[in-house]
Amino acid sequence: MQEENIKSLSFGCRLNALECEKIKNHISNCVDTAVIVNTCAVTAEAERQSAQSVRRIARENPNVPIFVTGCGATRNPALFQKIPNTVVIPNADKMKTAPYIDGLRHINTDGKIVKFAHETPDLSKQFIQIQNGCNHKCAYCVTRLLRGPAVSFPYENILADARAAVERGFFEIVITGVDSASYAYRDGDKVLFISDVCEMLLRDVPEIRRLRISSLDPASPQIFKIIDLIHRDNRMMPHLHLSMQSGSDTILSAMARRHNADMVRKIVAAADGITFGWDIICGFPGETDELFRETLDLARELKTIKIHAFPYSPRPGTVAAIMPNQVPRNISKARVHKITDIAEKNLDAYMATQTGKVVSCLVENNNIARTPDDIDVIILGAPILPRTICDVKLTGVENGIFIGERI
Repeated sequence: MQEENIKSLSFGCRLNALECEKIKNHISNCVDTAVIVNTCAVTAEAERQSAQSVRRIARENPNVPIFVTGCGATRNPALFQKIPNTVVIPNADKMKTAPYIDGLRHINTDGKIVKFAHETPDLSKQFIQIQNGCNHKCAYCVTRLLRGPAVSFPYENILADARAAVERGFFEIVITGVDSASYAYRDGDKVLFISDVCEMLLRDVPEIRRLRISSLDPASPQIFKIIDLIHRDNRMMPHLHLSMQSGSDTILSAMARRHNADMVRKIVAAADGITFGWDIICGFPGETDELFRETLDLARELKTIKIHAFPYSPRPGTVAAIMPNQVPRNISKARVHKITDIAEKNLDAYMATQTGKVVSCLVENNNIARTPDDIDVIILGAPILPRTICDVKLTGVENGIFIGERI
């Protein structure tokens, strides 16, 4: 079976993109031609974009099976079921073969993919999933409802994925999951946590040259063990992305988050030489200008260099969707710009301190590489093959991107 006849498109998190690849491999022996779309439901806009893309794919490729899965399809299957030649597969069944085979019996399957401009670009790093689902009850989150409780994967499976990645030429591994920090797998008499997984991978797969974690819950005590490992092993990349959501203790409490601002201050204080990124929800119900200012002030204080901010979107079935004092959308969007501006200023200040240094970079495409802090750098000079890890002298900064020369 020719896998190039199976195309995929993912929305939302990197985990969705990783799952798309797994599904392609899984069904390639039983499906000739298909498009897989892994949808997102974290916001109403993500759900709308998912449906819009499926409609366009169906229109451009009549009689090609379209398997639609993911959180958007699980939450609102009717939105996709009315699209021609589409089979909706809920999250619980997405890694099984039977639903795909069964789905082919009810649709036309004699078409060819004639137009598909959505292919996920090749990456120079390999994402490896260590768990799925979440046991927490954040007031805004629909993902937990759609993916189910937390399930941690056996270490031998994670190890096999890592070994396969380096055999394919990937020397940067990124650990991911819905709630990676909650990883807890019983192995005999011992329970393995995410810090154990990182340390064991570095020991068991010495070819790994860079290891990252995609995102961490600030409430997890594992963060301090990860920080210690970063300080002990330079193959652990010195940049951590925290699922903060807010810097206001009042809003964090309303969100039913398990951390507060002082806990994050302690994390940063322990993390000498480590930079941080945050996820931030702007305009959560009850967030006044004064409370949002607390988030702005904390971002300035802790010098967060990257902030992925997005306006709050009420998700049906969540506690927050029926909370009073919903914030108007225009105010939420304006707040996104305000906190993004602070992150950009923090990044500029940090980059100014790094100019002139030599750092190890992972080359991606067109001589654009990533520093250990996950910052873009354009390497001047001769073309360098993607996935190459090389030393680069940072010679300047242009528009938030380092300029460098290979050493």
